[in-house]
Amino acid sequence: MHFLINFAIFVLYLVFSNHISRIQMRYFIHFAYKGTPFHGWQKQNNAITVQEVLDEKLSIILTEKIETLGCGRTDTGVHAKQYYAHFDFNKAFPKNFLNRLNKLLPSEIAIYDIIDVEDVAHARFDATERTYKYFIHLNKDPFLDDRSWFIGNYKPDIELMNIAAKALLSFKDFSSFEKKGSDNTNSLCTLFTAKWEYTEQKTGMVFTISANRFLRNMVRRIVACLLEIGLGRMNQQIMINAMENKAYFEVGLTAPANGLHLWEIKYPYIVNC
Repeated sequence: MHFLINFAIFVLYLVFSNHISRIQMRYFIHFAYKGTPFHGWQKQNNAITVQEVLDEKLSIILTEKIETLGCGRTDTGVHAKQYYAHFDFNKAFPKNFLNRLNKLLPSEIAIYDIIDVEDVAHARFDATERTYKYFIHLNKDPFLDDRSWFIGNYKPDIELMNIAAKALLSFKDFSSFEKKGSDNTNSLCTLFTAKWEYTEQKTGMVFTISANRFLRNMVRRIVACLLEIGLGRMNQQIMINAMENKAYFEVGLTAPANGLHLWEIKYPYIVNC
């Protein structure tokens, strides 16, 4: 009899403990956005951002203040084919939640899924790999202007650019490509991929770069540097010397934001389809 009572108490304890531990549920929201009308992801004073709009619409539908935390920053005009943010909510979602949210959001933001995750899951710190793509087009096309960089009638040498891109993989410190004044505690990044390819019709080029993390403006400054090399305006060794000396690299320009797309984010507990 005492055993049954103690066992029942133990079961109730487990149920109650689990209820307490899950009283604040955490969710990942999976979505994409076209960055053209926004001043980046993160909330700012006196500027419309993706985070601000998303939080506002979530709060309306869920009838309480919702604050999301994103997987990383994107600058003004940068796009995200795949983006994750997390938020906490401890009630049942209303009927047709995703459809209602998509109808309320502007056309530039599309919600794909809401994923129930562990309470300690973190959209920014748990990401193991991020992939960006940068698009350039070689022929003038008004329908590409907001999502690709028109570089004029130049024909960069893709082979030279890929040799230089491959050289980047041997480095860990990318302070040479970090925006001045950034507040990172370190400039170490592990690159997994860095390569240029032609688009299907060879009317443009796309640069794909993957790493565990990126520094502010790092991708756009790397793109500008590799294009300088591909156009014969700079020798690859100048880039290598700057990186070896951890010197700020005066590339002369930063590739514009419109060509940059956050393409994929990987987590150990989410399978991307």
